Amino acid sequence: MFNQSRLQTVLAQYKKDFLEKHWEEEKYKWEAVKTFQDNWDTQAKNFSDMLGRSLAKAGNLLTSMNNFPAGMIIGFAKAAPEEVRSMYMDLFDESKDVYERIGNFKKQADGLLEKYGNGAKQHYQYENAITTYLWLRYPDKYYIYKYSEGKTVSDELESSYSFKKGAYKENLRSFFGLYNGMCAELKQDMELVNLFKSQITESCYPDPELKTLTVDIGFYISQNYAKCGDHTPSIWKISHGAISEQNRSLFESRKVVVVHGQTAPKGTSGESQGQQFTDEIRKGDYFYLCNGNSINLLGRFTSDTAVPNPEQSNGWVERSYEKIADSRDTSAYKGVQKWWTPNDNSTCIRVGTKEEILFEKLILKPYFDMSLNDLYGNNNEDQGYWWLNANPKIWSFSDLQIGGVQNYTLYNENGHKRRIFQNFMDARTGDFVIGYESNPVKQIVALAKVSASNDGQKIYFEKTESLANPIDYQELKACPELQKMEFFQNPNGSFFKLTKEEYDFIMDIIRDENPLPPEVQNSPYTKKNFLSEVYMNEEKYDRLAGVLCNKMNVILQGAPGVGKTFAAKRLAYLLMGEKDDSRIEFVQFHQNYTYEDFLMGYKPVGDSFELKHGVFYRFCKKAENQPDKKYFFIIDEINRGNLSKIFGELLMLIEKDYRGKKATLAYNGMPFSVPENLYIIGMMNTADRSLAMIDYALRRRFSFFEIDPGFGSEGFRAYQKSLENETFDELISKIVELNEEIIRDKSLGKGFCIGHSYFCGRTKENCTKEWMQSVVDYDILPMLSEYWFDDDSKVQRWENILHGVFQ
Repeated sequence: MFNQSRLQTVLAQYKKDFLEKHWEEEKYKWEAVKTFQDNWDTQAKNFSDMLGRSLAKAGNLLTSMNNFPAGMIIGFAKAAPEEVRSMYMDLFDESKDVYERIGNFKKQADGLLEKYGNGAKQHYQYENAITTYLWLRYPDKYYIYKYSEGKTVSDELESSYSFKKGAYKENLRSFFGLYNGMCAELKQDMELVNLFKSQITESCYPDPELKTLTVDIGFYISQNYAKCGDHTPSIWKISHGAISEQNRSLFESRKVVVVHGQTAPKGTSGESQGQQFTDEIRKGDYFYLCNGNSINLLGRFTSDTAVPNPEQSNGWVERSYEKIADSRDTSAYKGVQKWWTPNDNSTCIRVGTKEEILFEKLILKPYFDMSLNDLYGNNNEDQGYWWLNANPKIWSFSDLQIGGVQNYTLYNENGHKRRIFQNFMDARTGDFVIGYESNPVKQIVALAKVSASNDGQKIYFEKTESLANPIDYQELKACPELQKMEFFQNPNGSFFKLTKEEYDFIMDIIRDENPLPPEVQNSPYTKKNFLSEVYMNEEKYDRLAGVLCNKMNVILQGAPGVGKTFAAKRLAYLLMGEKDDSRIEFVQFHQNYTYEDFLMGYKPVGDSFELKHGVFYRFCKKAENQPDKKYFFIIDEINRGNLSKIFGELLMLIEKDYRGKKATLAYNGMPFSVPENLYIIGMMNTADRSLAMIDYALRRRFSFFEIDPGFGSEGFRAYQKSLENETFDELISKIVELNEEIIRDKSLGKGFCIGHSYFCGRTKENCTKEWMQSVVDYDILPMLSEYWFDDDSKVQRWENILHGVFQ
């Protein structure tokens, strides 16, 4: 399941580093397990105190910058000890499915946050923290899960396990499978096992199954080997050096990139060096030059670009470190640090050699980054990704058609720069945009792109896709992978930066709910295909197609068995010119079908209610994305529902003259329209006496088209001839006679005729006498008994006639 030789290469380097420095830095993991095992007591009287002691050594694993799972769960335990006790008892109950236990722990944490969060926005109890608890409790069975680590290890070992952002359960299965395979290999490496056992002390858990050792090697691969291993030669290295645990997550977030200049290989051109340097610093929002080589290279770049040369510019400011950090003991860091500051003072680059200096004040780099763009150009990997927040009180994505454009002035009505002004300046034509609406429902509703970047006055955004299933804010906010999003950190403003990783993660969620139609070669569909399948004559087809194209809404009515549903789907194929089921939606109305099912409404989700979009709403949004193609919404048994309640305000919007026009929806106050490329086809049985007539308000918005039995059509006659069955021919002739009598009956009429579909779909081989007799006995005769319930003699006569066919 993975490349074992790759793992052996990693282990060889791991064993070299193990005694030199790695064990002393990482042995706290085994100490954390031992501490937990020594202190854990589910029945402890003071549960929060016991929990705090159990997790005392796990701080590095359960606390990092802007992420505080241990602190939050201990706080919850103080406020609600019995609830948290119950959560852990359930989590540690090995008789239950582990993935369900993890999911339940997260859900229960949601409730605790609401009750006892005191305004906190996150509880941080996600897969990484929860699997840490499981590992601490059952260290011979579980591993610490981390998405980024699992994906990196999988890539490095060329494994067959896949990791997809947002697919938590599948990712956990892949992670456990991968690490179980690694663990099995470690047990075979006796040199490694003996080396490890030689360092275990009484303060450490002995790790007999080597699960924690597997966790540590996974960490080693992702944090050391993958980033700095000799197998990845580069003149620019990410060098964390002796970074404190508190600051490590700052670098791991990739918002900060440390650029450590190495001596370039002989023959490496200045342009090549510059491109590599540029690629490195583009990996984060900030960068830090950490030695003389990189500082000197910076000086050369400033002379090659429009950036002022720092040696000849007033942009250099020299300050002593003591003046920068008045509140700290800085005696160990005395000396002069250099700052380079562009004229507008909005961005600058920090040059220094102490990691603590970087942590003291982070400096944005977009001005310098743009200069490198001018020098070295752009590439696909440098594509921009953005989050655009629309306030529907001002403008709405829903008001834009596909291809519609919205512009922003770079200065507001007061002449001041917009919030996050630099983002508007940095955006480039073609950048990808996530379209979000903040009111009244917080959701991602569309995708867009930057259609024209700023010209000093305006920037333009073009809508590229409507989302049939919008993505709720809370769903995104609950994802630990998105915790550092610029919009989540400070939502004030309209236009926010996304990293590629954040954008890809959000797009995975969007595509899970809004998959793109498959790229398939659809079979063409012609009038000849239609007439050979539907058993309708050509003249009648021409009238039907004309009615639908003119009105855009049609109801096919007729007796049971005339093939209304079959005809509706083939009619859609013909008007599309191809058999494309992705552009057809099918529903069936019934007495309990509601507006909430059809368009939108609040549905129970857990202990609360959420606004959910119905099938027609989603299909309209889907049709919006391909305005040049026809879409068909087919409703079976349309007269069985309470149509006025189901359609609501759509009664106006489905009219041809109102297609594309906006109306405000009752539930969310948002504008909505039925697209001009969407056709509605309904079906109803005229023989169903129990149904009331369709009310006039809806009736005048549809054309009604009668579908008759097709026994006399060219298509049916060709089908009948292909069977070469005399009994079948005689049966059909009797059914035609029966229909003539039904039509003459004033209490019935042609709407009660026997349809041809009862006799379709057979071949010479299976058109048997037994099949034909079963159709007569179980379909036709019961129907006649209903038609002539007060005339037994007539029913008996037709029973004798039809049975006589088989004598």
